[in-house]
Amino acid sequence: MGLKAALSKPFAKLAYRKVQRWANSPLQAQETVFQKLLSGGANTLFGRDHGFDKISDYDDFKKAIPIRDYEGLSGYIEKIIAGEKDVLWRGKPIYLCKTSGTTSGTKYIPITKESMSNHIDSARNALLCYIAESGNAGFINGKMIFLQGSPELDRSGNIPVGRLSGIVANHVPRYLLKNRMPSYETNMVEDWEAKVDAIVDETMNENMTLISGIPSWVQMYFEKLLEKTGKNTIEEIFPNFSLFVHGGVNFEPYRNNFIKTIGKKVDTIETYPASEGFIAFQDSLKEEGLLLILNSGIFYEFIPADQYGEDNQKRISLVDVKVGVNYAIILNTNAGLWGYSIGDTVRFVSTSPYRIVVTGRIEHYISAFGEHVISEEVDGALEEAAGIHGVEIVEFHVAPEVQPQEGLPYHEWFIEFSKQPDSLKDFASELDQLMQKKNIYYKDLIKGNILQILKIVQVDQNGFIRYMKSQGKLGGQNKVPRLSNDRVLANELVAFTGNS
Repeated sequence: MGLKAALSKPFAKLAYRKVQRWANSPLQAQETVFQKLLSGGANTLFGRDHGFDKISDYDDFKKAIPIRDYEGLSGYIEKIIAGEKDVLWRGKPIYLCKTSGTTSGTKYIPITKESMSNHIDSARNALLCYIAESGNAGFINGKMIFLQGSPELDRSGNIPVGRLSGIVANHVPRYLLKNRMPSYETNMVEDWEAKVDAIVDETMNENMTLISGIPSWVQMYFEKLLEKTGKNTIEEIFPNFSLFVHGGVNFEPYRNNFIKTIGKKVDTIETYPASEGFIAFQDSLKEEGLLLILNSGIFYEFIPADQYGEDNQKRISLVDVKVGVNYAIILNTNAGLWGYSIGDTVRFVSTSPYRIVVTGRIEHYISAFGEHVISEEVDGALEEAAGIHGVEIVEFHVAPEVQPQEGLPYHEWFIEFSKQPDSLKDFASELDQLMQKKNIYYKDLIKGNILQILKIVQVDQNGFIRYMKSQGKLGGQNKVPRLSNDRVLANELVAFTGNS
Protein backbone atom coordinates (compact mmCIF):
# COMPACT_ATOMS: atom_id res chain seq x y z
CA MET A 1 0.00 0.00 0.00
CA GLY A 2 1.34 3.43 -0.96
CA LEU A 3 1.99 6.22 1.52
CA LYS A 4 -1.05 8.27 0.56
CA ALA A 5 -3.37 5.29 0.93
CA ALA A 6 -1.84 4.35 4.30
CA LEU A 7 -2.19 7.89 5.64
CA SER A 8 -5.76 8.21 4.35
CA LYS A 9 -7.11 5.44 6.58
CA PRO A 10 -6.66 7.12 9.99
CA PHE A 11 -7.70 10.44 8.42
CA ALA A 12 -10.84 8.74 7.06
CA LYS A 13 -11.73 7.33 10.48
CA LEU A 14 -11.38 10.79 12.04
CA ALA A 15 -13.56 12.39 9.35
CA TYR A 16 -16.13 9.60 9.70
CA ARG A 17 -16.40 10.20 13.46
CA LYS A 18 -16.96 13.92 12.84
CA VAL A 19 -19.71 13.14 10.34
CA GLN A 20 -21.34 10.77 12.83
CA ARG A 21 -21.36 13.46 15.51
CA TRP A 22 -23.53 15.88 13.58
CA ALA A 23 -25.55 13.09 11.96
CA ASN A 24 -26.46 11.85 15.46
CA SER A 25 -27.43 15.37 16.62
CA PRO A 26 -29.32 16.52 13.53
CA LEU A 27 -31.74 19.04 15.00
CA GLN A 28 -29.01 20.69 17.06
CA ALA A 29 -26.83 20.90 13.93
CA GLN A 30 -29.64 22.56 11.96
CA GLU A 31 -30.45 25.01 14.75
CA THR A 32 -26.79 26.07 14.88
CA VAL A 33 -26.81 26.63 11.11
CA PHE A 34 -30.09 28.54 11.35
CA GLN A 35 -28.73 30.99 13.92
CA LYS A 36 -25.50 31.52 11.96
CA LEU A 37 -27.48 32.24 8.80
CA LEU A 38 -29.60 34.85 10.55
CA SER A 39 -26.44 36.50 11.84
CA GLY A 40 -24.76 36.43 8.44
CA GLY A 41 -27.77 37.91 6.67
CA ALA A 42 -28.81 40.47 9.27
CA ASN A 43 -26.88 43.48 7.95
CA THR A 44 -27.55 42.86 4.28
CA LEU A 45 -29.97 44.49 1.89
CA PHE A 46 -32.05 41.32 1.91
CA GLY A 47 -31.96 41.16 5.70
CA ARG A 48 -33.20 44.73 6.04
CA ASP A 49 -35.89 44.20 3.42
CA HIS A 50 -37.19 41.15 5.30
CA GLY A 51 -36.87 42.27 8.91
CA PHE A 52 -34.18 39.88 10.08
CA ASP A 53 -33.89 41.89 13.29
CA LYS A 54 -37.41 40.75 14.22
CA ILE A 55 -36.84 37.02 13.54
CA SER A 56 -36.29 34.95 16.66
CA ASP A 57 -37.44 31.46 15.60
CA TYR A 58 -38.47 29.37 12.63
CA ASP A 59 -42.12 30.49 12.74
CA ASP A 60 -40.97 34.13 12.45
CA PHE A 61 -38.66 33.11 9.62
CA LYS A 62 -41.46 31.50 7.59
CA LYS A 63 -43.60 34.61 7.93
CA ALA A 64 -40.77 36.90 6.85
CA ILE A 65 -39.16 34.88 4.04
CA PRO A 66 -41.30 33.77 1.08
CA ILE A 67 -40.46 30.76 -1.06
CA ARG A 68 -38.64 31.90 -4.20
CA ASP A 69 -37.03 30.45 -7.30
CA TYR A 70 -34.20 32.16 -9.18
CA GLU A 71 -36.50 34.75 -10.74
CA GLY A 72 -37.59 35.79 -7.25
CA LEU A 73 -34.00 36.51 -6.21
CA SER A 74 -32.72 37.78 -9.55
CA GLY A 75 -33.16 41.45 -8.61
CA TYR A 76 -30.75 41.01 -5.71
CA ILE A 77 -28.29 39.00 -7.82
CA GLU A 78 -28.28 41.72 -10.47
CA LYS A 79 -27.11 44.15 -7.77
CA ILE A 80 -24.28 41.74 -6.88
CA ILE A 81 -23.27 41.52 -10.55
CA ALA A 82 -23.31 45.33 -10.69
CA GLY A 83 -20.69 45.39 -7.91
CA GLU A 84 -22.75 46.05 -4.78
CA LYS A 85 -21.76 44.34 -1.53
CA ASP A 86 -23.79 43.15 1.49
CA VAL A 87 -26.72 42.25 -0.76
CA LEU A 88 -27.70 38.66 0.08
CA TRP A 89 -24.76 37.82 2.35
CA ARG A 90 -22.13 39.94 4.06
CA GLY A 91 -19.46 41.22 1.69
CA LYS A 92 -19.28 39.97 -1.89
CA PRO A 93 -19.32 36.42 -3.28
CA ILE A 94 -15.94 34.97 -4.24
CA TYR A 95 -17.52 33.33 -7.32
CA LEU A 96 -20.68 33.42 -9.37
CA CYS A 97 -21.63 29.92 -10.48
CA LYS A 98 -23.05 29.93 -13.98
CA THR A 99 -25.79 27.43 -14.66
CA SER A 100 -28.70 26.98 -17.04
CA GLY A 101 -32.23 27.79 -15.94
CA THR A 102 -35.42 26.35 -17.39
CA THR A 103 -37.32 29.66 -17.56
CA SER A 104 -34.71 32.27 -16.72
CA GLY A 105 -31.95 31.39 -19.18
CA THR A 106 -28.52 31.60 -17.59
CA LYS A 107 -28.48 31.77 -13.79
CA TYR A 108 -25.68 33.16 -11.62
CA ILE A 109 -25.59 31.49 -8.20
CA PRO A 110 -23.36 33.17 -5.60
CA ILE A 111 -20.64 31.18 -3.83
CA THR A 112 -19.18 32.90 -0.79
CA LYS A 113 -16.03 32.30 1.22
CA GLU A 114 -18.22 30.64 3.85
CA SER A 115 -20.10 28.40 1.41
CA MET A 116 -17.08 27.19 -0.56
CA SER A 117 -16.15 24.71 2.15
CA ASN A 118 -19.58 23.08 1.77
CA HIS A 119 -18.71 22.08 -1.80
CA ILE A 120 -15.13 20.99 -1.08
CA ASP A 121 -15.48 19.29 2.31
CA SER A 122 -18.65 17.39 1.37
CA ALA A 123 -17.03 15.81 -1.69
CA ARG A 124 -14.00 14.89 0.42
CA ASN A 125 -16.15 13.43 3.21
CA ALA A 126 -18.00 11.20 0.74
CA LEU A 127 -14.69 9.54 -0.19
CA LEU A 128 -13.44 9.42 3.40
CA CYS A 129 -16.63 7.78 4.68
CA TYR A 130 -16.25 5.19 1.93
CA ILE A 131 -12.65 4.47 2.98
CA ALA A 132 -13.63 4.27 6.65
CA GLU A 133 -16.40 1.74 5.99
CA SER A 134 -14.87 -0.35 3.19
CA GLY A 135 -11.18 -0.21 4.06
CA ASN A 136 -10.46 0.36 0.36
CA ALA A 137 -7.93 3.16 0.11
CA GLY A 138 -5.95 1.78 -2.80
CA PHE A 139 -7.58 4.13 -5.29
CA ILE A 140 -5.78 7.05 -3.59
CA ASN A 141 -2.48 5.86 -5.11
CA GLY A 142 -3.79 5.67 -8.67
CA LYS A 143 -5.09 8.21 -11.15
CA MET A 144 -8.52 9.78 -10.72
CA ILE A 145 -10.61 11.28 -13.46
CA PHE A 146 -13.44 13.78 -13.04
CA LEU A 147 -15.44 14.36 -16.24
CA GLN A 148 -16.50 17.97 -15.93
CA GLY A 149 -16.70 21.40 -17.49
CA SER A 150 -13.87 23.80 -18.19
CA PRO A 151 -11.98 25.18 -15.14
CA GLU A 152 -11.40 28.45 -16.99
CA LEU A 153 -13.22 31.32 -15.29
CA ASP A 154 -14.62 34.53 -16.72
CA ARG A 155 -15.26 37.65 -14.69
CA SER A 156 -18.33 39.69 -13.87
CA GLY A 157 -16.90 42.95 -12.57
CA ASN A 158 -14.37 41.69 -10.04
CA ILE A 159 -16.10 38.36 -9.37
CA PRO A 160 -14.88 35.20 -11.20
CA VAL A 161 -17.66 33.37 -13.07
CA GLY A 162 -17.69 29.70 -14.10
CA ARG A 163 -19.47 26.36 -14.00
CA LEU A 164 -19.53 24.64 -10.61
CA SER A 165 -17.25 21.81 -11.72
CA GLY A 166 -14.79 24.35 -13.11
CA ILE A 167 -14.82 26.39 -9.90
CA VAL A 168 -14.30 23.30 -7.75
CA ALA A 169 -11.44 22.20 -10.05
CA ASN A 170 -9.52 25.23 -8.85
CA HIS A 171 -9.77 23.98 -5.24
CA VAL A 172 -8.46 20.42 -5.57
CA PRO A 173 -6.21 19.66 -2.56
CA ARG A 174 -2.52 19.75 -3.42
CA TYR A 175 -1.96 16.16 -2.32
CA LEU A 176 -4.36 15.00 -5.07
CA LEU A 177 -3.17 17.22 -7.92
CA LYS A 178 -0.64 14.69 -9.20
CA ASN A 179 -3.32 12.00 -9.19
CA ARG A 180 -5.97 14.06 -10.92
CA MET A 181 -6.76 13.73 -14.61
CA PRO A 182 -7.24 15.00 -17.26
CA SER A 183 -4.71 17.82 -17.58
CA TYR A 184 -5.77 21.42 -17.12
CA GLU A 185 -5.29 22.08 -20.84
CA THR A 186 -7.55 19.18 -21.83
CA ASN A 187 -10.17 20.23 -19.29
CA MET A 188 -10.32 23.62 -20.98
CA VAL A 189 -11.35 22.15 -24.35
CA GLU A 190 -14.89 23.40 -24.98
CA ASP A 191 -16.02 20.94 -27.67
CA TRP A 192 -17.17 17.91 -25.69
CA GLU A 193 -16.42 15.23 -28.30
CA ALA A 194 -12.93 16.64 -28.89
CA LYS A 195 -12.46 16.83 -25.14
CA VAL A 196 -13.44 13.19 -24.55
CA ASP A 197 -11.13 12.10 -27.39
CA ALA A 198 -8.28 14.00 -25.74
CA ILE A 199 -9.13 12.48 -22.34
CA VAL A 200 -9.04 9.01 -23.87
CA ASP A 201 -5.58 9.68 -25.31
CA GLU A 202 -4.32 11.00 -21.97
CA THR A 203 -5.74 8.26 -19.77
CA MET A 204 -5.79 4.98 -21.69
CA ASN A 205 -2.27 4.03 -20.57
CA GLU A 206 -2.63 5.27 -16.99
CA ASN A 207 -3.46 3.44 -13.77
CA MET A 208 -7.02 4.76 -13.44
CA THR A 209 -8.54 3.79 -10.09
CA LEU A 210 -11.40 6.28 -9.58
CA ILE A 211 -13.74 7.70 -12.22
CA SER A 212 -16.40 10.31 -11.52
CA GLY A 213 -19.07 11.98 -13.60
CA ILE A 214 -22.65 11.93 -14.88
CA PRO A 215 -23.30 8.32 -16.00
CA SER A 216 -24.26 9.09 -19.60
CA TRP A 217 -21.05 11.01 -20.27
CA VAL A 218 -18.89 8.43 -18.48
CA GLN A 219 -20.49 5.77 -20.69
CA MET A 220 -19.50 7.84 -23.73
CA TYR A 221 -15.92 7.98 -22.41
CA PHE A 222 -15.92 4.21 -21.88
CA GLU A 223 -17.15 3.52 -25.40
CA LYS A 224 -14.46 5.72 -26.93
CA LEU A 225 -11.84 3.97 -24.79
CA LEU A 226 -12.94 0.56 -26.05
CA GLU A 227 -12.98 1.77 -29.64
CA LYS A 228 -9.52 3.35 -29.37
CA THR A 229 -7.86 0.40 -27.62
CA GLY A 230 -9.70 -2.46 -29.30
CA LYS A 231 -10.37 -3.99 -25.87
CA ASN A 232 -13.63 -5.66 -24.86
CA THR A 233 -14.02 -4.27 -21.34
CA ILE A 234 -12.81 -1.34 -19.26
CA GLU A 235 -11.29 -3.83 -16.79
CA GLU A 236 -8.79 -4.84 -19.49
CA ILE A 237 -7.71 -1.19 -19.83
CA PHE A 238 -7.91 -0.20 -16.14
CA PRO A 239 -7.51 -3.39 -14.06
CA ASN A 240 -7.26 -1.40 -10.81
CA PHE A 241 -10.38 0.69 -11.41
CA SER A 242 -12.39 0.13 -8.21
CA LEU A 243 -14.61 3.15 -7.49
CA PHE A 244 -17.19 5.05 -9.54
CA VAL A 245 -18.57 8.32 -8.12
CA HIS A 246 -21.74 9.57 -9.73
CA GLY A 247 -24.54 12.08 -9.33
CA GLY A 248 -26.98 14.18 -11.30
CA VAL A 249 -29.33 11.38 -12.36
CA ASN A 250 -30.55 8.06 -10.97
CA PHE A 251 -27.81 5.54 -11.72
CA GLU A 252 -29.93 2.38 -11.50
CA PRO A 253 -31.18 2.35 -15.11
CA TYR A 254 -27.53 2.51 -16.21
CA ARG A 255 -26.10 -0.03 -13.74
CA ASN A 256 -26.37 -3.26 -15.75
CA ASN A 257 -24.93 -1.60 -18.84
CA PHE A 258 -22.05 -0.21 -16.78
CA ILE A 259 -21.23 -3.60 -15.25
CA LYS A 260 -21.16 -5.15 -18.71
CA THR A 261 -18.97 -2.37 -20.12
CA ILE A 262 -16.57 -2.42 -17.16
CA GLY A 263 -16.41 -6.21 -17.06
CA LYS A 264 -16.73 -6.46 -13.29
CA LYS A 265 -18.63 -4.93 -10.42
CA VAL A 266 -17.03 -1.88 -8.82
CA ASP A 267 -18.12 0.05 -5.75
CA THR A 268 -20.23 3.13 -6.45
CA ILE A 269 -20.81 6.28 -4.42
CA GLU A 270 -23.73 8.58 -5.16
CA THR A 271 -23.46 12.29 -4.42
CA TYR A 272 -25.98 15.14 -4.58
CA PRO A 273 -24.10 18.32 -5.44
CA ALA A 274 -25.84 21.37 -6.88
CA SER A 275 -24.72 24.86 -7.78
CA GLU A 276 -26.72 26.06 -4.78
CA GLY A 277 -24.94 23.71 -2.36
CA PHE A 278 -23.71 20.18 -1.76
CA ILE A 279 -26.81 18.60 -0.25
CA ALA A 280 -26.12 14.93 0.48
CA PHE A 281 -23.79 12.01 -0.17
CA GLN A 282 -23.85 8.24 0.22
CA ASP A 283 -22.11 7.62 3.53
CA SER A 284 -22.60 3.85 3.54
CA LEU A 285 -22.62 1.03 0.98
CA LYS A 286 -24.86 -0.96 3.33
CA GLU A 287 -27.70 1.53 3.86
CA GLU A 288 -30.24 2.97 1.45
CA GLY A 289 -30.14 6.66 0.63
CA LEU A 290 -27.85 9.66 0.92
CA LEU A 291 -26.94 11.33 4.20
CA LEU A 292 -28.35 14.86 4.32
CA ILE A 293 -25.51 17.29 5.14
CA LEU A 294 -26.78 19.21 8.17
CA ASN A 295 -23.79 21.14 9.52
CA SER A 296 -22.42 22.86 6.44
CA GLY A 297 -24.15 26.18 5.99
CA ILE A 298 -27.52 24.98 4.64
CA PHE A 299 -30.78 25.19 6.59
CA TYR A 300 -33.36 22.94 4.93
CA GLU A 301 -37.08 23.31 4.52
CA PHE A 302 -39.54 20.99 2.84
CA ILE A 303 -42.93 21.24 1.17
CA PRO A 304 -45.01 18.13 0.33
CA ALA A 305 -44.65 17.87 -3.43
CA ASP A 306 -48.38 17.48 -4.00
CA GLN A 307 -48.93 20.84 -2.24
CA TYR A 308 -46.10 22.74 -3.90
CA GLY A 309 -47.24 26.06 -5.36
CA GLU A 310 -50.60 26.04 -3.59
CA ASP A 311 -51.65 28.96 -1.40
CA ASN A 312 -51.91 26.75 1.69
CA GLN A 313 -48.77 24.67 1.07
CA LYS A 314 -47.31 23.21 4.26
CA ARG A 315 -43.75 24.44 4.85
CA ILE A 316 -41.75 22.51 7.44
CA SER A 317 -38.25 22.12 8.82
CA LEU A 318 -36.37 18.88 9.39
CA VAL A 319 -38.10 18.16 12.69
CA ASP A 320 -41.45 17.49 11.01
CA VAL A 321 -40.47 15.44 7.95
CA LYS A 322 -41.85 11.91 7.53
CA VAL A 323 -40.37 8.84 5.89
CA GLY A 324 -41.95 8.02 2.54
CA VAL A 325 -43.35 11.46 1.67
CA ASN A 326 -42.25 13.16 -1.54
CA TYR A 327 -41.02 16.69 -0.70
CA ALA A 328 -39.88 19.71 -2.66
CA ILE A 329 -36.59 20.75 -1.04
CA ILE A 330 -36.00 24.39 -0.07
CA LEU A 331 -32.57 25.84 0.78
CA ASN A 332 -31.35 28.69 2.95
CA THR A 333 -27.59 29.02 2.63
CA ASN A 334 -24.51 30.96 3.69
CA ALA A 335 -24.14 31.92 0.04
CA GLY A 336 -27.20 34.15 0.52
CA LEU A 337 -30.01 32.02 -0.87
CA TRP A 338 -33.16 32.45 1.18
CA GLY A 339 -36.31 30.31 0.90
CA TYR A 340 -34.82 29.10 -2.36
CA SER A 341 -36.57 26.36 -4.31
CA ILE A 342 -34.04 24.45 -6.41
CA GLY A 343 -36.80 22.49 -8.14
CA ASP A 344 -35.78 19.04 -6.85
CA THR A 345 -37.93 16.55 -4.99
CA VAL A 346 -36.66 14.11 -2.36
CA ARG A 347 -38.04 11.34 -0.18
CA PHE A 348 -36.72 10.41 3.25
CA VAL A 349 -35.87 6.74 3.69
CA SER A 350 -34.65 7.26 7.26
CA THR A 351 -34.81 9.90 9.99
CA SER A 352 -32.17 8.28 12.20
CA PRO A 353 -29.97 9.42 10.58
CA TYR A 354 -31.66 11.63 8.00
CA ARG A 355 -31.15 9.94 4.65
CA ILE A 356 -32.88 10.83 1.39
CA VAL A 357 -33.27 9.63 -2.17
CA VAL A 358 -33.71 12.13 -4.98
CA THR A 359 -37.06 11.42 -6.64
CA GLY A 360 -37.03 13.95 -9.49
CA ARG A 361 -37.79 17.53 -10.41
CA ILE A 362 -40.89 19.56 -9.61
CA GLU A 363 -41.34 20.31 -13.32
CA HIS A 364 -40.38 16.79 -14.47
CA TYR A 365 -43.60 14.83 -14.16
CA ILE A 366 -46.49 13.65 -16.32
CA SER A 367 -49.97 14.63 -15.28
CA ALA A 368 -51.71 15.32 -18.57
CA PHE A 369 -54.65 13.28 -17.25
CA GLY A 370 -54.24 13.76 -13.49
CA GLU A 371 -51.90 10.77 -12.99
CA HIS A 372 -48.94 12.79 -11.63
CA VAL A 373 -46.29 10.23 -12.56
CA ILE A 374 -42.90 11.18 -11.09
CA SER A 375 -39.32 10.29 -11.98
CA GLU A 376 -38.86 7.83 -9.12
CA GLU A 377 -41.77 5.70 -10.40
CA VAL A 378 -40.53 5.75 -13.99
CA ASP A 379 -36.92 4.95 -13.00
CA GLY A 380 -38.04 2.12 -10.73
CA ALA A 381 -40.40 0.53 -13.26
CA LEU A 382 -37.81 0.67 -16.03
CA GLU A 383 -35.11 -0.81 -13.78
CA GLU A 384 -37.37 -3.72 -12.79
CA ALA A 385 -38.57 -4.40 -16.33
CA ALA A 386 -35.01 -4.28 -17.65
CA GLY A 387 -33.92 -6.80 -15.03
CA ILE A 388 -36.78 -9.19 -15.85
CA HIS A 389 -36.13 -9.07 -19.60
CA GLY A 390 -32.33 -8.84 -19.54
CA VAL A 391 -32.46 -5.42 -21.19
CA GLU A 392 -29.77 -2.74 -21.04
CA ILE A 393 -30.71 0.94 -21.29
CA VAL A 394 -28.56 3.80 -22.57
CA GLU A 395 -31.02 6.67 -22.03
CA PHE A 396 -34.75 7.41 -22.14
CA HIS A 397 -37.45 10.07 -22.11
CA VAL A 398 -41.18 9.81 -21.40
CA ALA A 399 -43.93 12.18 -22.58
CA PRO A 400 -47.73 12.06 -22.95
CA GLU A 401 -49.36 11.63 -26.34
CA VAL A 402 -52.63 13.48 -25.77
CA GLN A 403 -54.00 13.47 -29.33
CA PRO A 404 -52.86 10.35 -31.16
CA GLN A 405 -53.89 9.84 -34.75
CA GLU A 406 -56.00 6.90 -33.64
CA GLY A 407 -57.06 5.26 -30.40
CA LEU A 408 -56.82 6.43 -26.81
CA PRO A 409 -54.08 8.73 -25.49
CA TYR A 410 -50.98 7.09 -23.97
CA HIS A 411 -47.56 7.63 -22.45
CA GLU A 412 -44.82 7.43 -25.05
CA TRP A 413 -41.41 6.11 -23.98
CA PHE A 414 -38.39 7.01 -26.11
CA ILE A 415 -35.72 4.43 -25.20
CA GLU A 416 -32.22 3.87 -26.51
CA PHE A 417 -31.22 0.26 -25.83
CA SER A 418 -27.72 -1.16 -25.76
CA LYS A 419 -29.31 -4.61 -25.40
CA GLN A 420 -32.82 -4.90 -26.78
CA PRO A 421 -35.62 -7.09 -25.42
CA ASP A 422 -36.47 -10.26 -27.32
CA SER A 423 -40.01 -8.91 -27.69
CA LEU A 424 -40.57 -5.17 -27.53
CA LYS A 425 -44.32 -5.80 -27.13
CA ASP A 426 -43.80 -8.04 -24.09
CA PHE A 427 -41.33 -5.58 -22.59
CA ALA A 428 -43.79 -2.69 -23.03
CA SER A 429 -46.56 -4.75 -21.42
CA GLU A 430 -44.32 -5.61 -18.44
CA LEU A 431 -43.27 -1.99 -18.08
CA ASP A 432 -46.89 -0.84 -18.13
CA GLN A 433 -47.91 -3.35 -15.46
CA LEU A 434 -45.08 -2.14 -13.24
CA MET A 435 -46.13 1.48 -13.75
CA GLN A 436 -49.67 0.57 -12.73
CA LYS A 437 -48.34 -1.00 -9.53
CA LYS A 438 -46.33 2.11 -8.71
CA ASN A 439 -48.98 4.73 -9.50
CA ILE A 440 -52.62 4.04 -8.61
CA TYR A 441 -53.86 7.04 -10.62
CA TYR A 442 -52.17 5.72 -13.75
CA LYS A 443 -53.73 2.30 -13.10
CA ASP A 444 -57.20 3.83 -12.75
CA LEU A 445 -56.78 5.67 -16.07
CA ILE A 446 -55.75 2.44 -17.82
CA LYS A 447 -58.56 0.40 -16.24
CA GLY A 448 -61.06 3.18 -16.92
CA ASN A 449 -60.18 3.28 -20.63
CA ILE A 450 -58.95 6.86 -20.41
CA LEU A 451 -55.45 5.78 -21.45
CA GLN A 452 -54.19 2.85 -23.45
CA ILE A 453 -51.02 1.07 -22.29
CA LEU A 454 -47.72 2.80 -22.91
CA LYS A 455 -45.90 2.65 -26.24
CA ILE A 456 -42.15 2.46 -26.81
CA VAL A 457 -40.28 4.23 -29.59
CA GLN A 458 -36.73 2.99 -30.12
CA VAL A 459 -34.14 5.77 -30.32
CA ASP A 460 -31.28 5.11 -32.75
CA GLN A 461 -27.82 4.17 -31.46
CA ASN A 462 -26.19 7.30 -30.01
CA GLY A 463 -29.45 9.10 -30.73
CA PHE A 464 -29.57 10.88 -27.38
CA ILE A 465 -25.96 12.02 -27.76
CA ARG A 466 -26.75 13.37 -31.23
CA TYR A 467 -29.87 15.06 -29.85
CA MET A 468 -27.90 16.75 -27.04
CA LYS A 469 -25.27 17.84 -29.55
CA SER A 470 -27.99 19.38 -31.74
CA GLN A 471 -29.13 21.39 -28.71
CA GLY A 472 -25.59 22.57 -27.85
CA LYS A 473 -25.77 20.61 -24.58
CA LEU A 474 -23.28 17.82 -25.16
CA GLY A 475 -21.29 16.90 -22.05
CA GLY A 476 -20.49 18.72 -18.84
CA GLN A 477 -23.34 18.83 -16.33
CA ASN A 478 -26.08 18.66 -18.98
CA LYS A 479 -28.65 15.89 -18.57
CA VAL A 480 -31.55 14.60 -20.66
CA PRO A 481 -34.84 15.27 -18.82
CA ARG A 482 -36.38 11.88 -18.12
CA LEU A 483 -39.96 13.18 -17.90
CA SER A 484 -41.96 15.97 -19.46
CA ASN A 485 -45.61 16.97 -19.26
CA ASP A 486 -45.48 18.26 -22.84
CA ARG A 487 -44.11 16.99 -26.14
CA VAL A 488 -41.47 19.61 -26.93
CA LEU A 489 -38.53 17.26 -26.37
CA ALA A 490 -40.43 14.20 -27.62
CA ASN A 491 -41.17 15.87 -30.95
CA GLU A 492 -37.49 16.76 -31.33
CA LEU A 493 -36.42 13.19 -30.50
CA VAL A 494 -38.46 11.78 -33.39
CA ALA A 495 -35.64 12.89 -35.73
CA PHE A 496 -33.33 10.44 -33.90
CA THR A 497 -35.57 7.37 -34.25
CA GLY A 498 -36.43 4.96 -37.01
CA ASN A 499 -39.76 6.80 -37.26
CA SER A 500 -38.16 9.96 -38.65
